[in-house]
Amino acid sequence: MRPMDLSVLSEGGVGRQLVVSAVLVAVVIAFRALVTAALHRTRPVESDEQAGERRRFWVRQASKLIAFAVLVAGLVLIWVGDTSRLATVAGLLTAGIAVALQRVITAMAAYLIILRGRVFTVGDRITIGGVRGDVVRLGLVQTTVMEMGEPPSAHSGDPQVWVSARQYTGRLVSVTNDRIFDTPVYNYTREFPFMWEEMHFPIEYHADYARAESILLDIAHKHVDAIIERAKPGYDRLRERYFVAERSELPPRVYLRMTDNWIELTLRFLAPVHGVRGIKDAMTREILPAFEGAGLSIASTTFAVTGLPTVKIARARE
Repeated sequence: MRPMDLSVLSEGGVGRQLVVSAVLVAVVIAFRALVTAALHRTRPVESDEQAGERRRFWVRQASKLIAFAVLVAGLVLIWVGDTSRLATVAGLLTAGIAVALQRVITAMAAYLIILRGRVFTVGDRITIGGVRGDVVRLGLVQTTVMEMGEPPSAHSGDPQVWVSARQYTGRLVSVTNDRIFDTPVYNYTREFPFMWEEMHFPIEYHADYARAESILLDIAHKHVDAIIERAKPGYDRLRERYFVAERSELPPRVYLRMTDNWIELTLRFLAPVHGVRGIKDAMTREILPAFEGAGLSIASTTFAVTGLPTVKIARARE
């Protein structure tokens, strides 16, 4: 059986090529519409909403890639006609694209690396190119991030944010995928969706710091013991893949540090990446009355005047 000669598509002249091209575009658009309609009919159940949304995203992404590839290949075959010239046309076209769209090609190559290397995916909380937040869209060229704020102690300055916690600011930020070649990518959730947090409590030197430490640990265990149980399997997998210290770091712990003005107690504990602020708020609301009941007060910078020199005032004679 002889292969079909694609040059017959051009025998009818430009008019026929335009008609066939229009039909091809209509078929591609209809394919995308059918995929979109099917996704709308298969809404994920509430208990598996996040996993369902990720599957829907990747189905949309795959349909876009398939539609783009079919459209480009079809238009090339329709308008080139003679398949013997395909190699020459493809070579010239590739060279021109490589020069004119160097950054775009680099971003598309980075997209493949992001997928293959599992750098991040939709739903991950990352920092890339100075932008912090959750990945809400992953495209061929750009990644869209729902920006979040940072605690004042962790804020690097630019860009300025007005939310002093790891919560959404409301801004959607687009970052080109090629930034993975230029800057580190911090992934908060990919391998281990938990992080170690710290809370600092300065108390006066004459205060009972052992009692303060006991209060902090009791309240911390109350709030994070269940979290630690959820984190243990993931932490074990992390230790199997990477060189990580022993599990002794998982339970909450209090560290003491002496300063010029007070003893600083640092409570270190494990928390999930999402909802850290709520946990710290709940713990603070219990720590403050517990400290007050134990006669402990939070220290602050003060100045104590211990003595004054004798001041003599001489009245000038007239």
